[in-house]
Amino acid sequence: MPKDAQGHALSGATIEAAAHYDAGIRAFILAYGDAMGQLEAAREAAPGCAMAYLGKAWIQALSNDRSTVAAARDVIEAVRTLSLNEREQAQLISLSEAVSGNWSASVSVLDRHLMSYPHDILAHQVALRLDGFQGRFHLGAGRSARALPLWSKEQAGYGMLLSFYGFGLEETGDYAQAEVMSRTAAELEPYGYWPHHAVSHVLEMTGRPQEGLAWMASREPLWCRKSNTNQVHIHWHKALFHVELGQYAAALILYDEAILPTLRPVGTSLCNATALLWRLETLGTDVGKGRWTELSRLWQGRSGGSVFNDIHAGMTLLRAGEAKAFEDLQAAAMEVASSEVAQAAAYRAIGAPVLEALRAFESGAHARAVELLLPARFDVWRMGGSKAQRDLVDWTLTEAAVRGGMRDVALALANERLALRPESIPNQTFLARAEGLAAARREAW
Repeated sequence: MPKDAQGHALSGATIEAAAHYDAGIRAFILAYGDAMGQLEAAREAAPGCAMAYLGKAWIQALSNDRSTVAAARDVIEAVRTLSLNEREQAQLISLSEAVSGNWSASVSVLDRHLMSYPHDILAHQVALRLDGFQGRFHLGAGRSARALPLWSKEQAGYGMLLSFYGFGLEETGDYAQAEVMSRTAAELEPYGYWPHHAVSHVLEMTGRPQEGLAWMASREPLWCRKSNTNQVHIHWHKALFHVELGQYAAALILYDEAILPTLRPVGTSLCNATALLWRLETLGTDVGKGRWTELSRLWQGRSGGSVFNDIHAGMTLLRAGEAKAFEDLQAAAMEVASSEVAQAAAYRAIGAPVLEALRAFESGAHARAVELLLPARFDVWRMGGSKAQRDLVDWTLTEAAVRGGMRDVALALANERLALRPESIPNQTFLARAEGLAAARREAW
């Protein structure tokens, strides 16, 4: 029976199908190349190849987009009619949980599966991504660490597994070790999204934007090609380095010339655009309503089922002046929060209160926004995403405190931010404005 590049038997495959499958999974893991095309070619070469179907369905499921996830359910039904080995059965069980929104249950299946199949690079990637939906990217460090000693450095996919380890370390806050592992992985897999992405995170979180821009420039031919399927997020990181340096105009040019053209029509991609525009506007840059209107059109039909996506969709709708659409989004979030579905707890803890806080912030009720966002900080991980992405909530809270004249809160938050990244121009600006509030109050006494 044909095997994949990591040595797993592929039920129903032919040699040709196995070659296409390996190319598809490698493209998916790297975020470089036509993963769906290769997996479809594998299916056509061997209609009984279960992993060709499962790989395709995983890509659809991880879009976190309602229509695409629905397509994955159709693929699952086709897989159920095929002969599956133990590895493939575990993949199917996990996938079935994932498309039902039971992300935690899905990861639990994969976590146990990887103890028996530590070389299943697809399972490693999927588990990391699903953990990301739940704000727990850091768990990837332990999962990769227990597998790495069982891998050969010459084995296909080793560099990418190392990059999963590096990114997990970054999310735990072990920035020094994360940087070493991720830079090593980037040398092993120069076209890989995850190693380049992990180094970008380290440089962002340790307040080294100049190094970040240099890192981007030195490797641009490797991450900025048509074949790089997630270059939009790397452009977003590049824009954040410009923001940290106070180069807001440069960040906005990057939005127009690089981020907008590379957006994919799924929520996880659109969040990059929303997050950048929101940051720039809170810093006083007029991005123009036209950009928000254009972005809101792209968001149509993309919300629902993910707190992370819904918060970004809500920001877009508010800035685009789509009041009714925002109300519908908020009502849907409240409905989920009061239900028994797997994501209900996340919507209760962070989704519903943050959306209400955004509405208050936008209407000028800054004290109300602070009242809602301060307790939300303790559960912000539930929205999913990375530390850098979730900072948007804290960013909005700090701005609300400043605009609301709440000097004690504003000073506390600004000092906290500055202690972590003292060279950040936005953080310096937050503190200066907060201190200005305090000075004004003292003069009035």
